[in-house]
Amino acid sequence: MNICFVGGGNMATALIGGLLQRGFAPAHIHVVEINADSCQRLHNEYGVRASDDLVGTIPHCDCLVLAVKPQQLDEVARQIAPRLGSNHLVISVAAGIRAHDLARWLDSRNIVRAMPNTPALIRSGITGLYALPEVSAAHRHEAQSIMTAVGSTLWMTEETMMDAVTAISGSGPAYVFYFIEAMQQAARELGFNDTDARRLVLETFLGATRLAEDSKDDAATLRARVTSKNGTTEKALLHMEANQVKQHIIKAVHAAANRSREMGAELGDK
Repeated sequence: MNICFVGGGNMATALIGGLLQRGFAPAHIHVVEINADSCQRLHNEYGVRASDDLVGTIPHCDCLVLAVKPQQLDEVARQIAPRLGSNHLVISVAAGIRAHDLARWLDSRNIVRAMPNTPALIRSGITGLYALPEVSAAHRHEAQSIMTAVGSTLWMTEETMMDAVTAISGSGPAYVFYFIEAMQQAARELGFNDTDARRLVLETFLGATRLAEDSKDDAATLRARVTSKNGTTEKALLHMEANQVKQHIIKAVHAAANRSREMGAELGDK
């Protein structure tokens, strides 16, 4: 399979690195990127072909991974459409852009939507996937093979769930970083230097995540086990509950999902 990445940013770079790590040949990867410095960097670092020639590259590819910004996707799609073959697989990683809008722009139904997240950069991501009904089992397998190069995958049976994937796992790392940021600030205010504050907080997050992953108990049960009556943890949690921290987090995730739907409507109706 020859893969063409349209866009050479962080997500494309992560996917390329993951594919090569799994034994995919650099000769079978082409990147279309308008920035000459990025092209040179991708070629030097990974040995892949990189150029700004979108039109000339398409006929030589079996799969196109559209890794440009959502606002650029309609224009890129219109350039691709006249040269797209009936057997080309198209994977879009653009947030919010609905598959049926992309199908309309491309005049093709052979489309898979993918929503990876930034831990893909260290091969620890999770990607939500949705395929239009016309996509064959073989092409679904190819799409999954590409995305598992940077982590695990989860298929959606309804495209509307991709907005939820975007809100939870796509945007989710930022929520975690936000909480880490707050805890590190609190650690500094309590007397730790930057290095020790970072270490304490990050290892606490890593350890708690591993414990949750390895345990058969849900998060509420694990939380309760750490929370002694009239203890320090209970004091902190009661403060969070009084300020409706959990409710605000839930509302924030819903806001992200709503924004994903809005983006799909705004950009798809152009």
